[in-house]
Amino acid sequence: MKKTYFTLSLMLVLTANYAQNSVTAKADKLFESYQYVAAIEEYTRLAESKNASEYIYKQLADSYYNVFDSANAAKWYAKATSKGKSDAETYYRYAQTLKILGKYQEANKHMDVFAKMMPSGARAKEHLANPNYVPSLANNSKLFEVAQTNINSKGQSDFGAIVTNDNTLYFASTRNSSNKTDNWNKQPYLDIYQATRDEKGVFSEPVQVKELNTPFHDGPITLSADGKTMFFARDGHSEGQYEKNKKSNIKVGQQGIYKATKVDGKWTNVEALPFNSTSYSFTNPSLTNDGKTLYFASNMPGGFGESDLWKVSVETNGYGKPQNLGPNINTADRENFPFITEDNILYFATTGRQGLGGFDIYKMDLSNNTTAQNVGKPVNSEKDDFSFSFNTKLT
Repeated sequence: MKKTYFTLSLMLVLTANYAQNSVTAKADKLFESYQYVAAIEEYTRLAESKNASEYIYKQLADSYYNVFDSANAAKWYAKATSKGKSDAETYYRYAQTLKILGKYQEANKHMDVFAKMMPSGARAKEHLANPNYVPSLANNSKLFEVAQTNINSKGQSDFGAIVTNDNTLYFASTRNSSNKTDNWNKQPYLDIYQATRDEKGVFSEPVQVKELNTPFHDGPITLSADGKTMFFARDGHSEGQYEKNKKSNIKVGQQGIYKATKVDGKWTNVEALPFNSTSYSFTNPSLTNDGKTLYFASNMPGGFGESDLWKVSVETNGYGKPQNLGPNINTADRENFPFITEDNILYFATTGRQGLGGFDIYKMDLSNNTTAQNVGKPVNSEKDDFSFSFNTKLT
């Protein structure tokens, strides 16, 4: 009898911390295979039964955390930590969700607990040195003005925006409701879209870049300075690159980075970068202005946390060996969405440093290895802020 598998795509925001028993076996199986929406249903049923436990509360909270539902994550982290027996990372994540909800004083209390449990860690030291940092972030000089565009979709995700020198906007979106849905979060798979910016800064109706989109995740992207070479993230399922979990009947696909070139106005010659893997992800690329270095995020071995920032040289006949950007940038938590400017300033999103809530965007001058700086409001907010880019050549 033929075994039927269904697909799951990983987007580098993972939790792999579980301890299965007979009561939680079904829920844990869903959690283990990253089917968080389905896991939430099962853990909720258990949490409301006589079998409720701190472990179930934690798993339920982590499931909500991984689909970015901070209100429900905080609710269940509160239950998970109520008896003071949780692990350090649970207190850290609870504090993170409270920040997203704007509850900074309450978040500090749980950061105090986290710091006592892991006093030698960089996150603990940063907290103990400056626990009441939020007012200083709010008072930072404004570095950017922020305005909403006219192309945002309702109820869907739009991110990874890049504006080219010829006023073309590329971005990734789940707005295509005819797409399959990802079993991770039950949203449509990402597609790459483009729109044109007019002289008033208004964008045309976005259209799909059909030659790049597949039935699975495609995007975000980065472009060469001349606009003729693109590197973009793509789901491994599209290329038949995935691992089968026989226990849960899941085909687990990781993100990989792909290259395309523009010929006669169309993107073609799509090729996978040689270090893509079925075991871990490479995603969210950013290319330097000279086209010689590609920055990206990955959870590959050799990092400092759940996901790290890396770089690789782009050579005439291939690519160098990926290099981790090191502990001055990467933390024990999550770094993602790098953006490198012409003058070697790296912008990136992190949940491992003091911020206003969730992912915050930081900047660092790679030329002199200065301390990473939170870019403050209005770019950062109490919610998740990531996938930052800008183009200084446009007005």
